[in-house]
Amino acid sequence: MSEIEIRKEGRIGRITLTRPKALNALGYDMCLAIEAALDAWAPDPEVRMILIDAEGDKAFCAGGDIAVMYETGTKGDYAYGQTFWRDEYRMNAKLFEFPKPVVSLMQGFVMGGGVGVGCHGSHRVVGESSQVAMPECGIGLVPDVGGSLILAGAPGRIGEYLGVTGRRMGPADAIFAGFADYFIPEADWPALTGALVETGDWESVDRAARTPPPGELAALQPRIDALFAGERLLDIANALTADGSDFALSTLKVMERNSPLAMACAIEMQHRLKGSDDIRRALALEYRFTYRAPEHSDFLEGIRAAIIDKDRKPRWKHAGLEAVPGADVARMLMPLGEHGLKLEEELQ
Repeated sequence: MSEIEIRKEGRIGRITLTRPKALNALGYDMCLAIEAALDAWAPDPEVRMILIDAEGDKAFCAGGDIAVMYETGTKGDYAYGQTFWRDEYRMNAKLFEFPKPVVSLMQGFVMGGGVGVGCHGSHRVVGESSQVAMPECGIGLVPDVGGSLILAGAPGRIGEYLGVTGRRMGPADAIFAGFADYFIPEADWPALTGALVETGDWESVDRAARTPPPGELAALQPRIDALFAGERLLDIANALTADGSDFALSTLKVMERNSPLAMACAIEMQHRLKGSDDIRRALALEYRFTYRAPEHSDFLEGIRAAIIDKDRKPRWKHAGLEAVPGADVARMLMPLGEHGLKLEEELQ
């Protein structure tokens, strides 16, 4: 069975993820297929806009298909993961920079690689079931696929908080944090899809939008801004410990399960990207980490603990939140030289 359906329909180009039993996890061939469609449709006068959606009610896309990365990485073959990320990030950049409107309908889980497909378009729609998150630090990776740029643009210190905790956002919170634009009840999605196919009128999305159910992040922002004001992971951990409130301690408990190195790097990356709207810069910075990840980070151990053995007992390289030297962060994020992600060359 096909993992993705790509076709022209009426006035639009349609991309539908068709792996509902796998929560529409994004595989390498799916990334290449999306990129090929973008390349074909950008100059095509018959395609007024693009619609991206997914089969099933549990997930738009719950992340990248990382089992092969573990299989190859544990054998010392790092090239597969490096190639996957390089090509995926190029596709993410093309989506972000696409010259026509891109509508995404994102139900259920929208995580990791799903953010890279669904959250870079011009009209990002969530519904009642939407749960958006960047949970990469839990497997020893950093928020990537351009997610670092969205997090860096979130209000105040919301991005740092979301990046290191992987907190799931319902529709209102996803809009508040900059991962979505519109709330439309999911019962209205079929009619909206039909209208888009028939007319190619992306303003149909604006007309269908409603006020989402209340979220939580806006009310939490003053507290988050105070607790996450530090420059380093250690500063944030100290602030949470000193505060001692239920919120601070529960946040600390979540963070203590995640990779200290990944969280320290995620914070540094966001600080470097603050005020930027340059997707290529963000993806190149992410690639510095992911290129090195299988060999030098907690990534393979994180996958082992969460997905392979499922013991939920990862043995991280650093003993705690206070144990990550700045030099280790710098090593993971320093330029890659000839191996760097040179999107200016690849996207010409």
